Amino acid sequence: MSAAALSSLSAQLAALLPGLAVERVDEIASTNTELMGRARAGDTSPVLLVAARQTAGRGRVGRGWDSAPGDSLTFSLSLPLAPADWSGLSLAVGVSVAESLDADGAARVQLKWPNDLWRQDRKLGGILIETAGAPGGAPAGTARQVVIGIGLNLAGRPAEGLRTAPAAVREWWPGAGPDAVLARIAPVLVAEVLRFERAGFAPVAPRFAVRDALRGREVVLSDGTAGLCEGVGAGGELLVRTAAGVQAVTSAEVSARPRGMPPAGGPTS
Repeated sequence: MSAAALSSLSAQLAALLPGLAVERVDEIASTNTELMGRARAGDTSPVLLVAARQTAGRGRVGRGWDSAPGDSLTFSLSLPLAPADWSGLSLAVGVSVAESLDADGAARVQLKWPNDLWRQDRKLGGILIETAGAPGGAPAGTARQVVIGIGLNLAGRPAEGLRTAPAAVREWWPGAGPDAVLARIAPVLVAEVLRFERAGFAPVAPRFAVRDALRGREVVLSDGTAGLCEGVGAGGELLVRTAAGVQAVTSAEVSARPRGMPPAGGPTS
């Protein structure tokens, strides 16, 4: 990112959240790992850390993903947050990123509960959210440091053992580069996260429904349970109608995919 672009983005973000700094590194193991380390050490300064290349990027349930300079965008946002209810934060983040990428209003980017961005049933990107700070039993509204990691494929990638090659932003945005994509995504993301802190998931739910990749489809959960996806509930929980009735899935460690589709691979931070 050029000095001018970095300065412009920093000014936009500081106007939304005073004190928010933007840092850029050429190479790092994982932007999420770096910012979680700072948070656990007591550093609660808001920061957006973007890496030209990650060598040990992390996805959900420990999956790895490395990024190549120019062909992907990987960054993490760390800030103290105190929502009354954390439920649905990853979905709100996904909506923000999807709408930013579809700036012309077209709903090209879909969202697969709970953390994936899809295009035409192929993984475009991923979201990894981690928190540090107050213990789980702390009162509602207690601030915790949250680290939101986002990874996006900008250029096409080989399937590398997957049945389906991942999607890429350049399929509809020719020449999309990390700086331009970050400049479009980051201010909207910060505004969305701050709005979530005030109002929770409920105002976001209709926007998520427009992009819900699983609703109305037969899905299989990672524990083998199968059923018809009926969208998400008021708190962002996945609703699956099974033989035993409607099951509300809330655990971030439970994944869901359309029946017959193999697990997708793709980026996170």
